[in-house]
Amino acid sequence: MSGAPAKPAGQQGAKPAAGDGTLTVTQLAGAIDSALKSGVPARVRVIGEVSGFRDRTHWYFDLKDANAVVSCVVFQFAAKKVGFIPENGREVVVSGRVDFYAKAGKVSLIADKVEPVGAGALEIAFRALVEELRGLGWFDPARKRRVPSFPRKIAVVTSRTAAALQDVLVTMKQRCPAVGVVLADVRVQGDGAAAEVAGAIRTLNARRRELGIDAILVTRGGGSMEDLWAFNERIVAQAIVESTLPVVAAIGHETDTRIAELVADERCSTPTQAATKLTPDRRALLREIDAAERRAMLAVERRVEDLRDDADRLGQRLLHGAERRVSAARKRVDRAGLMLERLRPTELRARLAARLAAAEKGLHSAMRGMIAAAWAKVEAIRIAEAVRGMLAERSSRVDAVGRQLRAVGPISVLERGYSVTTLKDGTVVRGPEQVSAGKVVTTRTAGGEFESQVVGGVREKKLRRKDDEAAPGLFG
Repeated sequence: MSGAPAKPAGQQGAKPAAGDGTLTVTQLAGAIDSALKSGVPARVRVIGEVSGFRDRTHWYFDLKDANAVVSCVVFQFAAKKVGFIPENGREVVVSGRVDFYAKAGKVSLIADKVEPVGAGALEIAFRALVEELRGLGWFDPARKRRVPSFPRKIAVVTSRTAAALQDVLVTMKQRCPAVGVVLADVRVQGDGAAAEVAGAIRTLNARRRELGIDAILVTRGGGSMEDLWAFNERIVAQAIVESTLPVVAAIGHETDTRIAELVADERCSTPTQAATKLTPDRRALLREIDAAERRAMLAVERRVEDLRDDADRLGQRLLHGAERRVSAARKRVDRAGLMLERLRPTELRARLAARLAAAEKGLHSAMRGMIAAAWAKVEAIRIAEAVRGMLAERSSRVDAVGRQLRAVGPISVLERGYSVTTLKDGTVVRGPEQVSAGKVVTTRTAGGEFESQVVGGVREKKLRRKDDEAAPGLFG
């Protein structure tokens, strides 16, 4: 019906009034969208200058030239693949599709690829990431770990078919076959290569104790910048920085430098140089071992010589000490012998002298044996203890002999109540026929001596002896 009220503007499905050509906003937006889809290719490449760049997780900026401006959007998943952050004023080529957002009434270029014009996308991305990682301190030498000098096992992250792997294996076998190798077979170029390299580094760290790994070598041969690009990816750099194991990187030719090498703990120009860095030279090790053995032998010889000198000095001191002890004992024996000589206990004295000689001989023999044993073992302390013990034992024996000598000596006899009578010239009176009336004699007892004068003559009756074997000249 012509009198029916029109639907509100903007309502979906609204129709213009009959005959006057009026469109709703929605209809116009749909027409614009249809026109764009039919009149603009599904995918376009547009060159222009970046302006008003904003990073809001997604990237928003304008692409302009001298006569026009187009709004651009790069969603987060696509921005991560760009490799650099567009700067205002930089000329870029943006690839994507044109989209009309009806609710905002805005036409935008939804980009999934952004390439710099001039230096090249990869070079720009490389420089941008280098500056970012330098600011994070990932290149700082103080952060880097020390590469082991004597690793038990090395993990090599590369392709199983890479020529670099053979260079590494041959070099390591020539230098030191004892160092083991664990291969982490990964793609080293193309899509997904960076993720595989980073994943291998993390897996090797997680299983380092199980596998007995001491270091990681990340390597591949030469190639174009595109071929080597996986080793410029942030994911690989982060895996190397977070690695507990030290990482050595050798990527491409000597003139190539990759971000993986810049963050690695050690950068080598070729895979062969990296294998040389990680593997000790067995010939050099053998030379060092020989030199260390010679130094150790010289040190041992000097020490043994010092100990022998110490033992000689100690032995001399012990010998002199023993000789002094023996000399003192001999003097005591000599003094006792003089006393015995006056009483003439010849047989007893001979037995005691023989025992003393045997004791002295045994002392000297034991002392020489102990000193010889001490020199052989270079144990000066034990020598001293052994000789002191032997001297103490021999001294005890000498003291015992002295006690026996004193027991049969004249002093002991006098202490038992006997006395000794001598003439003025010291001759011992052994019988009454040696004295006559008027002679002065000296009588010696345990408490002292006194003189007396003989008043009578010699008795005719013989003195009766209690013991025929009693010592002559001793009177009660």
